[in-house]
Amino acid sequence: MRFTEFRNTERDLYLFQVRIGVAGAAVMVAFAILFARFIYLQVIQHDYYHTKAEENRISIVPITPNRGNIVDRNGAVLARNYSAYTLEIAPGKVADVETTINELAAIIDIRPSHRNRFKRLLIEAKGAETLPIRARLTDEEVARFAANRYRFHGVDIRARLFRQYPFGELASHALGYIGRINDRDLTWIQERELQANYKGTDHIGKTGLEQSYERELHGTTGYEQVEVDAAGRGVRTLSRTAPTSGNNLVLTLDLALQEVVETAFGKRRGALVAIEPSTGGILALVSRPGYDPNLFVDGIDPASWDELNTSLDRPLTNRALTGVYPPGSTFKPFMALAALETGKRVPTQVISDPGYFEFGGRRFRDSRVGGHGTVDMYKSIVVSSDTYYYMLANDMGIDAISRFMGQFGFGSRTGVDMEGEATGVLPSQEWKQKRFRRPDQQKWYAGETISVGIGQGYNAYTPLQLAVAMATLANNGVMFKPHLVKYIENVNTGERRFVEPQPLKTIPLKPENIEIIKRAMAGVNIEGTGARAFAKAEYTSGGKTGTAQVIAIKAGEKYVESRVAERHRDHALFIAFAPLEAPKIALAVLVENGGFGSVAAAPIARVVLDYYLLGKKPAKLAVVNESANDGG
Repeated sequence: MRFTEFRNTERDLYLFQVRIGVAGAAVMVAFAILFARFIYLQVIQHDYYHTKAEENRISIVPITPNRGNIVDRNGAVLARNYSAYTLEIAPGKVADVETTINELAAIIDIRPSHRNRFKRLLIEAKGAETLPIRARLTDEEVARFAANRYRFHGVDIRARLFRQYPFGELASHALGYIGRINDRDLTWIQERELQANYKGTDHIGKTGLEQSYERELHGTTGYEQVEVDAAGRGVRTLSRTAPTSGNNLVLTLDLALQEVVETAFGKRRGALVAIEPSTGGILALVSRPGYDPNLFVDGIDPASWDELNTSLDRPLTNRALTGVYPPGSTFKPFMALAALETGKRVPTQVISDPGYFEFGGRRFRDSRVGGHGTVDMYKSIVVSSDTYYYMLANDMGIDAISRFMGQFGFGSRTGVDMEGEATGVLPSQEWKQKRFRRPDQQKWYAGETISVGIGQGYNAYTPLQLAVAMATLANNGVMFKPHLVKYIENVNTGERRFVEPQPLKTIPLKPENIEIIKRAMAGVNIEGTGARAFAKAEYTSGGKTGTAQVIAIKAGEKYVESRVAERHRDHALFIAFAPLEAPKIALAVLVENGGFGSVAAAPIARVVLDYYLLGKKPAKLAVVNESANDGG
């Protein structure tokens, strides 16, 4: 017998109603949450999201200021700016940089060197919003990219200001160069809280005046409020705060004189610093060889960098400021002045110069075999007697020498308005104790003093220090701080802030003693070691030749230049001032491995003085050919 199963409709209806109620409640809760979220976003967070929306619609674009120009004392422009188009990639907005570059190369000339530089910038310029893949686009290239712009998200063309050094290598070490901002530069910016002023700026001064006067040259960054589309491209400008151009630098440097000097050096290595004694203004600052600062503006290519960085001639080294060399016999006029001031010698006191000085069982030889016979102070400078200064140094002692020479700035930074200046070495007992660790090395030996007397031994100074010392002597003991900037010009107002001549000290010297030394230095160029270089000069000048050993010669051996490798030959030096009665210029010349100062350095000094005092610009530098050893 089969029973029929009946459904409980009331229970089913109840369950259905429960489900409907739960679903309805869930819907109501969901709508309540949505409504609450709506209220939160539209009312409570209204200001926040309105601001975010405006930020997406409006972009704050920094406007890079014009960098100040650098001109010489006569208005010749040494560093300036020009505008050009640059193709730039925003790495953060590009999915595949390599593919993008390949596609760009189909319409724009992108060479392997451009790719390599871009890859290096990716590493060096971390955090940069955009990086250039090509600079200085032609109008045709700009048009081609504009027609294909829609294909390249994160790529754009921008008008940029570029730095230009119209004279290339000329005065390169004085000017320095600008380059792209790296991590070290960012640290410098952050330490001075200048981040806002460097927004949108890719370059900064790296060396020379470009570095030391960066804050004057850079200017103040401006800003634009720009309405942008969904792709981030500008639609219209809403407001604009104009940038303030950087200040111009007007230098004490004379470009024409600088050119004369660099031409006179030719392919030889060395340095020259010429100073106006009465102000400290630097008229010429030369370091040879130089380099073309234009190479660094866009980021120097690897081949050029390797060539500059690995060259034995060290073209990137500013020899005038950072090179330290023994002064050789250019030290002797200062030694003679020290003798007069300390009472160790009187001008008429004579010695017998047999060609050597014996001390402690060692024979210190004079540069002239057989010596110079009877020598007084005047003759000791004119003929450059080593024996006279061996004896004098031994009588004075190292600490007395050091104290006197320190007054002229030897072994101290001059304070020139450029960074990176070397200190040099003015030896003394105290210096040696600090310099060496072992007690046997720290002891000062009397024999070491004798070599110091002729500008050898531990003596090591920069050409700038030597030029400042010469200028101080020429200016009767008044030392001025050397400087390259004459005044800073505000391009907007025309206001000029002059760098006033700053006397650092007045060395208490007896006028009659200064006159004795000046007259002896005039004798050098009239009848002494500088006579051939200054033959028939139309003015009276003072000078002193110098020759500084690079490698030591064994006892008993004779130095023969032709038998020594070129880079081991002696350095040639010359210091000078003119006119004798009222000096307008003082200088120091160094020719690395040039041999005798009378042969290699003095002719360069003659060219400089002829041009500066008489306006004579030689077609060719006549180098004196002589085999006589001038002792300096």
